[in-house]
Amino acid sequence: MPLKNSLKLVEGVQKFYARFEKHLAEKAFNGKNISTDKMDEDQVANYDLAWIAAEIFAIHEMIAYPEKVGKSAGSIEENLSLFFIADALHDILNRLRSAAHGLGVSGEEFEREIQAKALFDFIHEYSSEKFAKKITDQLSDNKNFGDYGLTDDQAMMADTFRKFAEGQVKPIAEKVHRGDLTIPDSVIDGLSEMGCFGLSIADTYGGFQSETAPDHTSMAVVTEELSRGSVGVAGSLITRPEIVAKAISAGGTEEQKQKWLPLLASGEKKCAVAVTEPDFGSDVAGMKVAAVKVDGGWKINGVKTWCTFAGMADVMLVLVRTNPDMSLKHKGLSILLAEKPPTREHEFDHTQKEGGRVHGKAISTIGYRGMHSYEVVFEDYFVPDENLVGGEAGLGKGFYLQMAGFAGGRLQTAARATGVMQAAIEKALQYAIDRKIFGKPVIHYGINHHKVAKMCAITQAVRQMTYKSARLMDKHEGAMEASLVKFYACRIAEWVTREALQIHGGMGYAEEYEVSRLFVDARVFSIFEGAEEVLALRVIARELLSRAMGLKAS
Repeated sequence: MPLKNSLKLVEGVQKFYARFEKHLAEKAFNGKNISTDKMDEDQVANYDLAWIAAEIFAIHEMIAYPEKVGKSAGSIEENLSLFFIADALHDILNRLRSAAHGLGVSGEEFEREIQAKALFDFIHEYSSEKFAKKITDQLSDNKNFGDYGLTDDQAMMADTFRKFAEGQVKPIAEKVHRGDLTIPDSVIDGLSEMGCFGLSIADTYGGFQSETAPDHTSMAVVTEELSRGSVGVAGSLITRPEIVAKAISAGGTEEQKQKWLPLLASGEKKCAVAVTEPDFGSDVAGMKVAAVKVDGGWKINGVKTWCTFAGMADVMLVLVRTNPDMSLKHKGLSILLAEKPPTREHEFDHTQKEGGRVHGKAISTIGYRGMHSYEVVFEDYFVPDENLVGGEAGLGKGFYLQMAGFAGGRLQTAARATGVMQAAIEKALQYAIDRKIFGKPVIHYGINHHKVAKMCAITQAVRQMTYKSARLMDKHEGAMEASLVKFYACRIAEWVTREALQIHGGMGYAEEYEVSRLFVDARVFSIFEGAEEVLALRVIARELLSRAMGLKAS
């Protein structure tokens, strides 16, 4: 079978990739650990290393995909898998060819090691226009984009939230986007009634996540379906509750868990996350927003930015420096839960009875509207001791607690990207079928066969990567896989939505068509929940190089 043959080809590529990885690891090793400074001398190579790792992860999931969902040879599932594998291998080979030169490996040696003849035969056959046409013919006939591989319960959940997205989200998505409006209460209340905000919270604290048999896939499924309707109106609503809930679950006191988790799960209290600072984006170690100990609590001073949903939030998770010694870097940070009155306005200003003040203003953005991201200023803003996550034991642990929440946030971001890509594909395919140019439908042109097939194959690959990462997270594993799929999905979503817009031609550039919103919404994915370059170089590549040297990443 061609999929089994592809596995042998991938093994050869992986061997050379391991050689590349070891080479970069040895260059970055300082005799004790992996040096960030040394890694920074090879940033482009390390970025490629991370990207190839993500593509290899995707390839393995697509090799397993058709059999996992019980589909036979010639099915849309197998064809999408073959196309994706061929296309991804082509990209990997281009990157490794450059790496080979850096390793001092001749072109002949490189081609011999990777079995170039067999690889290029496979790539030529399964990423061709002819093979792409087989896929687009199947898609045009029945609009079947491939089995997702869900359990009956997960499929029912997907159907339920798809109907909600179709009935409640899509009809208002364009209005919210063009008018830069705030998400209406009807959407928030509807999702609250459906238990949406409790999907990542343990059932012992009022949520729907089983502590004994967790199911992160369902959370990903819900996120995808809501994002297919609109990532700004609905797809991101459960991300912040998950980040905050996981931080509290990981390090909060029992009293804090008993108080906050049920309130978040029910939707009674809405939340935001205040981590990023104007001068310190992903550089958490350098953050300066400080909290000073006072009688009965703490006073926060400083500016946080890109605080999504801060206006509507009743409480903000604020990462603050509770130890003024900057040499401690991230070990001087803690988490405070700062409460405030919610508002639907683009600006807010609240003064406490103690005299502290918090005020914020929404930042104008090209997409991802509805949630609104704010710059928030704290001026002697008082937070009681009971809202220091973890109490005294939580001092200096804020970075680690925040990261406990962000691993799930990365998984959700991949699911959000999948939903946006799926919506873009559906729009592009229908337009390509309906629109005629030079006497025949747009879908009948070879370049569009290739585009549509690639868009569908990529989206299914990201979906399967996301589900695999979710299953690993059920076992308290998968942090690396969540980082890989977030990195890959968010960058590739820009390409998918770009091509969907391109298929629409001039109409794609008009706000009249939904695909223009999908394009600008997709652009944010590579920025939030860990900027693309930081994720690639400081998280993924560092971990890969550490593993290559038999070390544990620090």
